[in-house]
Parts: sequence; structure tokens; C-alpha cells
Amino acid sequence: MTPPATVVQRPRVAELTYREALNQALQEEMKRDESVFLMGEEVAQYHGAYKVSKGLLEHFGNRRVLDTPISELGFSGLGVGAALAGLRPVIEFMTFNFSFLALDQVINTAAKWRYMSGGQFKVPIVFRGPNGAALQLAAQHSHACETYYFHAPGIKVVAPATPADAKGLLKAAIRDDDPVIVLEGELLYNIRGTVPEDGEHIVPLGKADVKRTGTDLSIVAHGRSVHLALQAAGELEQEGVDTEVVDLRSLRPLDAETVLASVRKTNRAICVEEGWPFGGVGGQVVSIIQEEAFDWLDAPVFRVTQADVPMPYAKNLEQTAKPSLERVVRACHRVLYGDGAWGDDTQ
Repeated sequence: MTPPATVVQRPRVAELTYREALNQALQEEMKRDESVFLMGEEVAQYHGAYKVSKGLLEHFGNRRVLDTPISELGFSGLGVGAALAGLRPVIEFMTFNFSFLALDQVINTAAKWRYMSGGQFKVPIVFRGPNGAALQLAAQHSHACETYYFHAPGIKVVAPATPADAKGLLKAAIRDDDPVIVLEGELLYNIRGTVPEDGEHIVPLGKADVKRTGTDLSIVAHGRSVHLALQAAGELEQEGVDTEVVDLRSLRPLDAETVLASVRKTNRAICVEEGWPFGGVGGQVVSIIQEEAFDWLDAPVFRVTQADVPMPYAKNLEQTAKPSLERVVRACHRVLYGDGAWGDDTQ
């Protein structure tokens, strides 16, 4: 008799927006662990400024989904205390621009308590919310906040670019025993993608992902810049250039090995980010590449960043200040062809 064919069970997936994927992650983790709760401005009755917490109040009640006063320092401190007491708070900042008011609790307390207690205390807390520029929100509401947080030891920082990574990284962050910053691209909430419905879909912290394989050039990016990198790779393909796109996903810990493996294969690289150039994420990546893969490089590593100015309000100036497809492609041309005619305005 012929043995029956083996049935391969494929994981179930759903087409979700970025915000729906985050919502699904919160629901699954709050069902799995009663110590998880959500707190922030308008997260309960209003369902969050970007509707990430839609339906959570109705399902879990007002003891686990809490609206707070407009006091980031106050409710962040309350969250840190709850984490020290054994709970797993998820703190939503209406925008990460407002998190600056809570820097003392995030950097000076949450990030340091485990070290200062000699490991006696864990601080399992998540700080999450929209990051980076949106559309004409002006200088005080358009910060890419990565460098403020990934500079400090004791705290982990992730920046998902896709709905699947948003779900998997948020779930991993909630389960982690250290404080984790989850930076959600403010212009990513409406993008769609396939997301595993498995309640155990976890994206490990500290692991990058190659979003597109290639042999001629590596583009290293994170968050919303990943989509810009993929667009540039599509344009370069029309020129016969095979571009690899590395999505860092996690900024601290940073997956140096995946970046280095890509650069050793392609021998050329650029870094793309929404933040300012001085002391940015790309600067750290370039440092790693030149220290560990210098002998593999056939060209300098260039960076594409926001212009080194506060974000303008005027629409045309804002577009000029942000990283653009044109600037990314121009930086790739400089790395590929070494032609100074492409200019020096990659930053």
C-alpha cells in the first residue's frame, strides 16, 4: 500500500494593517498573562490616538486599560514602579516626542535599576508609540527618537517596519524582563501586510532581517526607512543593480553579524535613517562596518539622513529635509560608481 502523503500544516496568516497587528499583539499578550496592562493618554475610551488599543477597554476592563492625565513623567514613573512590583506594564506615549518629559524615569530609573540593584530587581516594562516625522507637524513633533534611547545601556530599542514585525517585536518586548522601547513609524499605521495569526509569533529582539537579497550593494535601514530602501532597490534593479536591503529591526541590541555578512557579500553599503546625521544610528552602523569589514569594502559607506535642522513646517521644506528616494538612489550611485558628480548632499 502507498503510505498516505504527509500533510504540511501551513501557518495561518491574515492581511492586517500595522495598527491592527499591534492591537492583535496586545490582545494576545493580555489574554496570556494577567500581569500585562496598558496605560497612557486616551488609550481606553478613545482607543488611543492612532486607535492601536481599539476594543481593549471593552474586553479587559478599566483595571487593565487605564487612561492617564497628561503627565508623561507621572504615568511613566507609575509604570516603572508597577514593573518593579512584578507587573508588566505597557506605556503608550501619544507620540514619542512627548516621551522627553519622561526621560528621567525611562533612562535614569528603568534602564538602570537592574544594574544598580545587582540584578535583584527586574524592570519588565514596554514604552511604545509613534516615532518620527508625520506630515507637517513641525519641529517639536517630528523627532526620530532612536538615538535618545539606544545610547543608554540597560534598555532595548526596536523599530518594526512591517505589520508582521510590529506584532512579533511587541510580543517579544512584553515578555522581556528588561525595559524595551518600541518605536512605531508614525506614517506606517495604515500599511498592510501578512501577519501570522499564531499567538506564539515572536520576533526575537536583537535579530535583523534581510528584506531583499542582492549581490551588488547593501542598504541598511530601520523603521519607515526600510520602505524607502526597498523602493530604491526597485529603481536600481532597472539599471541592472542587484541590491540587498537589511532591516535592522532591533537597534539595541544591534545584529552586527547580519549587517557584516551582507557587506562582505556585496562590498558596498549605504545607511538610511529618518534621524539627524550627527551621532545617528547610521554612524554606529558605519563604525561597525569599518571596524569589522574594512577589507571587504570597495567604496566608502555613505549615509542618508534627515537634514541637520529642526523639521520645517512648510510642506516643501519638510519634504526637502526628509530622506527621499532621489537622495537614496544618488547615494547608491556614489557607492557604486564613485562619481563625485552625484554631489555631497546625502545627509
